[in-house]
Amino acid sequence: MAEATASGQAIPVGISACLMGEQVRYNGGHKRSRYCLEVLQECFAFEPFCPELEAGLGVPREPIRLVGAPGEPPRVVGTDDPSRDVTERLREVGEAFVARHRHLRGFILMKGSPSCGLERVKVYHENGMPSHADSGLFVRVLREGFPELPLEEEARMNDAVLRENFITRVFAFDDWKRHVEAASEYHALIQFHSRQKYLLMAHHVEAYRELGRYLGSEGHALPLEEVKRSYLQRFMAALSRPATRKTHTNALMHVLGYLKQAVDSEVKQDLLQAVEEYRLGHVHLAVPVRLLNHYVKRHGSAYIRQQTYLDPHPYELGLRNAI
Repeated sequence: MAEATASGQAIPVGISACLMGEQVRYNGGHKRSRYCLEVLQECFAFEPFCPELEAGLGVPREPIRLVGAPGEPPRVVGTDDPSRDVTERLREVGEAFVARHRHLRGFILMKGSPSCGLERVKVYHENGMPSHADSGLFVRVLREGFPELPLEEEARMNDAVLRENFITRVFAFDDWKRHVEAASEYHALIQFHSRQKYLLMAHHVEAYRELGRYLGSEGHALPLEEVKRSYLQRFMAALSRPATRKTHTNALMHVLGYLKQAVDSEVKQDLLQAVEEYRLGHVHLAVPVRLLNHYVKRHGSAYIRQQTYLDPHPYELGLRNAI
């Protein structure tokens, strides 16, 4: 059972049912994820889903695979009986899922699945030979109908950068859902952008500038719901670009700039040294962030203290101890 986060609510996140240990794979097996169940379930309320089971394919079942030519959407057919085409059935299941699950903040997917694979899923020629790679059909439907939803494969979260990026996106989207989605005033959107500014800068500095200009000028002349929709899709797309050591250093230096007049020269030198050691790859990101947080909480303005960049996800997850 997921515990409540600092907001007082567990964050709803979808997950391929086999990763929860449910025996829903074609052979009656599962792919239980220890990381999801033993670590992430502390802050996420997982909602398991198997599109193939929902489509009535049964367990056990004939395996399915993607078939098609490069440049065209692949179809989903049986591996033993290619005349068994379940493409439309799976698409309908995916569209119904999107309609019922707009409350989700993310989805963790099963690698290599013709339905749930995020990328690099094999697509075969009609003659049975491998052709190229694509995404699973369920993933394509999610991207079409719910483009802002953070997606990641469980296996890819073995990469510390991708793991931190996905969980950052989930918490940012949760912030949006709780504070902006139902808001009827432009001010809620401005406040969201204000507290997410340096997180956005660390992921995509061009988007940071463009979205600031958009809200400051063009957005005021448009209907609020249109502005929110456009902003959210651009914001989430920018966060999906993993931050680098260079872009993190840029964001850290901007945060440090808010302390220059508030701390003495010795402290300032310690902070600069911590950022430089991170830039050079000698320490992990947690080191300068932890030090900056210490002084921001004591000497920073209300504006810099509210920056989600300094605490984008629970400290207990230790995500910045590995990047």
